[in-house]
Amino acid sequence: MTIEKGSKENPWKLQTPPLTSSYEMYKDEKDGKEIIVCTVGKTVLHYDYRCIADLQEMLKQHGDWMELGSADEQKPAKDGTVEAWGRSTQNPIGGWYGLKKGLRGRFGMYLPPLLEELGLAEVEHNPRNNRMRAI
Repeated sequence: MTIEKGSKENPWKLQTPPLTSSYEMYKDEKDGKEIIVCTVGKTVLHYDYRCIADLQEMLKQHGDWMELGSADEQKPAKDGTVEAWGRSTQNPIGGWYGLKKGLRGRFGMYLPPLLEELGLAEVEHNPRNNRMRAI
């Protein structure tokens, strides 16, 4: 029996867009809600699972490259970036896709490589200022 990729037993093994850090993600459920668990070293972040389809749809509508703009929750996100969209009251869930208070940011760092792994988006891998677009 094969263990499904993206499960706790067989997580997606990813690298940040600049290819400087490795981390893992997997699909789980918490309080009856589907989530993505993101483990970076000893830090564990949670994102609403809907962000995968919602981000891909937004990128399709955007139609071009979009800057990632990753930022911690305590810092403002640059307008027009994936990070800003991941916190915006204008996105489909009306706010943060990050679910752990104090660790809700970094959407623009950790979600783009997952969409790339799933074949839903193309992500640049430069040292800085990376962008992504829907496939």
